[in-house]
Amino acid sequence: MSGRAGSGPDVMRAAVVHAPGRLALEEIPVPQPGPGELLVRIRACGICSSDLMDWYVARKAPFVLGHEPAGEVQAVGPGVEGFRPGDRVFVHHHAPCMECPACRRGDFVHCPVWRRNSLRPGGMAELAVVAEPSVRHGTLKLPDSVSFEVATLVEPAACAVKALRRAGFAPGMRVLVVGLGFTGQIFGFLARAGGAASVEGADRIRYRLELAGQHWADAVYDVATASPPAAAFDLVVVTPASPEAMRAGIGYVRNGGTLLLFAPLAPGVEVPWPVHDMFFREVTVVTSYSAGPPDTREALAHVAAGRLPPEALISHRYPLDEAAAAYRDAARKDRVLKAVVVIDE
Repeated sequence: MSGRAGSGPDVMRAAVVHAPGRLALEEIPVPQPGPGELLVRIRACGICSSDLMDWYVARKAPFVLGHEPAGEVQAVGPGVEGFRPGDRVFVHHHAPCMECPACRRGDFVHCPVWRRNSLRPGGMAELAVVAEPSVRHGTLKLPDSVSFEVATLVEPAACAVKALRRAGFAPGMRVLVVGLGFTGQIFGFLARAGGAASVEGADRIRYRLELAGQHWADAVYDVATASPPAAAFDLVVVTPASPEAMRAGIGYVRNGGTLLLFAPLAPGVEVPWPVHDMFFREVTVVTSYSAGPPDTREALAHVAAGRLPPEALISHRYPLDEAAAAYRDAARKDRVLKAVVVIDE
């Protein structure tokens, strides 16, 4: 199965994270699909910012990197309907049962089935097995117009789709995005496409500010020298895992507006919220984690419609042999917006 000469048919390559900042390309056994499962040959996989959070990585390691994959069905397990070898697919690494009280409420990430890994061993491998819940609820066929590389945008876009919905985003809003990395750019594009009256951005890295200004932002603010206007925005989206950015975001929200927090802090790290001020200004604080089946479907529609241009969002591409370099470079926020690993046979 491996693309390397001398590898046996039961061995494949995978990028294994052993500790924060330490990744190795290794040969591991090829997983086999069981009843209701798919074996997918991974063709491309993005590196998510969560894969670069030391505290998050430390508690998961060792593990195979990658949860933003796209590929083609290699084999179909017993009982699978609707898929066949050769189908081009996006796969979500988590999936709900769609039957429990949490699912009936639409709180898919709180389903008891959700946290079971639905992609074995992970997206940064030559092959992966898609577990039965994800086959039923988290695997989508790709339109011919969407390449594998472009399909890696679906999972992060779905997370932003869900977050905007939870935050009550609506056409006509004035929106500020704080933190213009890859995720911040996604929010900017989606808010613009969703009919925001104004979309503005704040960051301290020049190329990010320029990218936003070129594509979707009505105004950008280099926070090293200027601040967005105070109490001016209906919705403020804070994308960095930064207590300082979260605290600053409160000051940009208008009275009665909403602050959306999109990244978690490490356990034990707290933000000194100005609760007195927030109470009388009636500021709503919303958090949002991952995405459910309706969100991935909406995200794929955005991607297919060209609302998330890959030429603006994907800055670096690597072969699987260079996964360690991709992982290392992805942490260089001053240079790399989004790293995608492209996996060939």
